[in-house]
This record gives sequence, C-alpha cells and structure tokens, in this order.
Amino acid sequence: MNTIKENSKGELIIKNSRFITILYKITDKSEIDKLLQEVKKEYPKANHYCYAYKIGEDIKKSSDDKEPSGTAGAPMLNILEKENITNVLAITIRYFGGIKLGASGLIRAYAKSVKEALNLTTKIELLPAFKIKITFPYEKENEIKKEIEEKNILKKRYLDKITYEAIIPKTSSLLQKEKIKILEPTYIEKS
Repeated sequence: MNTIKENSKGELIIKNSRFITILYKITDKSEIDKLLQEVKKEYPKANHYCYAYKIGEDIKKSSDDKEPSGTAGAPMLNILEKENITNVLAITIRYFGGIKLGASGLIRAYAKSVKEALNLTTKIELLPAFKIKITFPYEKENEIKKEIEEKNILKKRYLDKITYEAIIPKTSSLLQKEKIKILEPTYIEKS
C-alpha cells in the first residue's frame, strides 16, 4: 500500500476540454468537503468537479458530478486502486471544450488525468499500523517517546498521568510492553 508524499496537480487538454487533476493527501473523510469547496472557489467556472478517494483499504467513494454515470469518478478510483494508492483524494476539474468525447473517451480522459497527476508526485510506502491510546506515568515519557515518533503523536494530555493518542506500526514493541487501547487499524508511512 502506498500514498503520496505531497499534494500534486496535473493538467491535460483533450479535444479542447481542459482536465485539471489535483491529488490531496488525506487521512480522514472529514477533510473532503472542505477541499471540494476550496477547489470550486478556485475554479468557479468549471463544468464538472469529479472526484474519487480511498482511505485505508475499505473507505472509498467516487462522484461523476453530472458526467454520464460511471465515466469519471469510477475510472479515477480505478487508477488509485490499480496503483495501490490510499489516503488520497483526487479531484478532476473539467472545462468543457465544445467537443463531446463519448463515454469511452470520458473514461480514458479521467483515468489518464489521474495517472498523469500521480506521475508528478513521489509515492511513499505505508505499513500496517494501529491508532492507539496509551496512558502512562510521567517518569516513562522519555521511554515512550523513543518508541513513538513525534510526528505520529496525534494528541497529548497531561493530568495525573500522561495520555497520548498516536499511530504505531503493528510491529511496535509497545504492543507487548505497555497497556494500550487500540482505537482502529490504520497505516503509517515507512521511515
């Protein structure tokens, strides 16, 4: 399983239609509506804002945004799956150029647009991981920090004990040593 290192944008012109694909690195469905609204503000006169996303292995969706059913979102999602990409939202903005492409032409155009945008970014391997919650005494903080990279600590709470919400690889030795509450399976970027 892979993700993208950074957001990227690609553009194609096919029979006078302009296809702009933006790939966003995401980790949660809650980010999607905001990103779609931002794209619609940035490209207000576009005819279509088709999208596909995949988060983890099981969360995925696509939208044709008024293109004929199955000609935009599904081919976009198909490319993400064929390329083994997850935690990505692909939005393709289309400015209609006056020449109809037909169903097969649209399928090829939307798929190619996502493929081209993927070619412009670096892919990063993901490892199976868990989102966890761990509570420990203050004197163990340095020991715990050696096991969990700072970038993977999502929340910290300091009360009578310290509580972290974090992401750790499924192979982490913390799973055997400490009392940990596993919140959900996820992925972590390979270091």
